[in-house]
Amino acid sequence: MTIKRLPRVMMNSVRPWLCSLATVAAVVCAGAASAQTALRAISFIPKNDPVLAMAQVWVSEVNAKLASQLRINYVGGPEVIGRFQQPEALRTGVVDMLFIPAGDYQDQMPASEAFVLSKLTPSEERKSGFYDFMVKEHASKLNARYLGRVQVSPFYLWTKKEPKSLADLRGLKMRSGVLYDKFMRELGMTPVTINAPEVYTALGSGVVDGFGWPVTGPLKRGWLESVKYVIDLPFFWPSNVVAIMNLDKWKALPERVQNQLVALSADFEPRMVKHFDDEDTREWQAIGSKVAKVKFTPQENEHYLQTAYEVEWASIKARAPELIDQLRRISGN
Repeated sequence: MTIKRLPRVMMNSVRPWLCSLATVAAVVCAGAASAQTALRAISFIPKNDPVLAMAQVWVSEVNAKLASQLRINYVGGPEVIGRFQQPEALRTGVVDMLFIPAGDYQDQMPASEAFVLSKLTPSEERKSGFYDFMVKEHASKLNARYLGRVQVSPFYLWTKKEPKSLADLRGLKMRSGVLYDKFMRELGMTPVTINAPEVYTALGSGVVDGFGWPVTGPLKRGWLESVKYVIDLPFFWPSNVVAIMNLDKWKALPERVQNQLVALSADFEPRMVKHFDDEDTREWQAIGSKVAKVKFTPQENEHYLQTAYEVEWASIKARAPELIDQLRRISGN
C-alpha cells in the first residue's frame, strides 16, 4: 500500500488544529491535577504527642479515602504558630485546619466550654443536636467549620506532695492550659499557663508544684520524675480536643467532599474513643507504683468534682445565659 504525503498547504492548516488540541489536553490534565484541594493543618502541642495519636490516624484516613479530592498536610504544632495565636490564624485563613482544645477560644465562643461538660459519647452528640449546634457556633463565632472530636480522656490533677485534704491544695502552683483555670482557682490553687514542651523543666525547677493532664502523656514525657501523687477523681471525661477547619476553605470544597469528610469523621469517632479507653488502661499499668493514687473524704470528693463542673456552667451562664438551657439539654445534663 502506498502512503501519500499530504500537500504542504493541507499540513499547514492541520498544524494549528493539532497545537490547539495539545493545548486543550494540557489544560484538562492540569485541571485534573489541581482538583485535589490541599489543606495545611497544625496542632496546639507537638504532632507526635500521644494525645494527638488519633488525630494522626484521622489525617491518614482522610488522605487515603479522599486521595484524589483532598489532602491534609499536617505540618506541625506550636513551633509553626504559637498555641494561643492559632484560633486567630484559623479565623483569618493563615492556616486551614487545627487540632486544638476548644477552651483555647472560649473568649470568642463561650459555648466551647460545654465540650468538657458533655455526658454523651461523640456519636450520641451527633444525634442529640450537640454536634449541629457546635457547627453553627463555630461558623458564627470563629469563621470555622467544626468537624468532630479527635481525643477523649478524663483529666486528673497530679502533685509533687501528697494532698490529704482539699485544704492541702491551697497555695499550690499548678501547670494549667486554660481548661482548668477556674476549677483550680476555686479550690485555692494558682494556675500557671505553660505549654506542654516546657512542663518538664517547670516541674524540675520548682516553677510549678504539679499539673493537670490526662493519664496518657506524663510518663512518656518524664513528668513523673517530679510528681508522685495523682488525685484519683477524674473529671471532664470527654476532653475538648477537636478538629476545626477554616470556614471559607470548607465552603470552597465540593459538596460531595464535604459530605464524605463528615461521614468519615462520624465513622472515626467510635474507634477514637476505644483507642483512648484502651490506651488509658495500658498507661495506668505502665505507671504502676510510680505515683500513688489519693482521694479525700467522701464529702470532699463530691465537692471536688462538683466544683469542676459548676464553675464551668457558671462561666457559660455569665457570658451566654441564653444558651444554658439548650446546652444542658443537648449535652445530656
